[in-house]
Amino acid sequence: MSYWDGSQWVAEKTAAPSRAPGIARRLLGATAEAGLITALIFGLIAGSAFAAKGGNNSPKGGGGGSTSFSGPVMVHDYNGNGETNYNDDVTFNVSTTATSQPEVGVRCWQGTNWVYDAYVSYFNSWLSPAYFTLNSSNWDATQDASCTARLFYYNKRGQENVLATLTFGVAT
Repeated sequence: MSYWDGSQWVAEKTAAPSRAPGIARRLLGATAEAGLITALIFGLIAGSAFAAKGGNNSPKGGGGGSTSFSGPVMVHDYNGNGETNYNDDVTFNVSTTATSQPEVGVRCWQGTNWVYDAYVSYFNSWLSPAYFTLNSSNWDATQDASCTARLFYYNKRGQENVLATLTFGVAT
């Protein structure tokens, strides 16, 4: 092809054919890739071994130390019957030396329907109330629910380390 440069027609030069990368470059890339894969596999194996060992030489993945967890304890009994009911406020007795920032998560089901999931932190810098209001938009107030409370803390990877669990019922 040719093109007009403003004063004359100029023949367009064809591009030189590109060279495929040399064998040395391909070998270097394959070696780097193999090294990266090896490092990733070693990291996964070593990380799993460290995560499985708990604190205080505990064989489990927990934080070690002593833990006490009981409840639920009534905060507001809105119908006054002394039982844990829909819409009541409850808290838990929490004591642990495994972490300075314990949290409790409560999940409730009605049959196979997951109807409630809430979290409360039980440490001094937590500003919200340390109780759970047992209701949600998914909860059918005419049916009983079964709940599980988990005492846990978040490890350095952001994963929950569960220290204790307990179950309790919530009446209508």
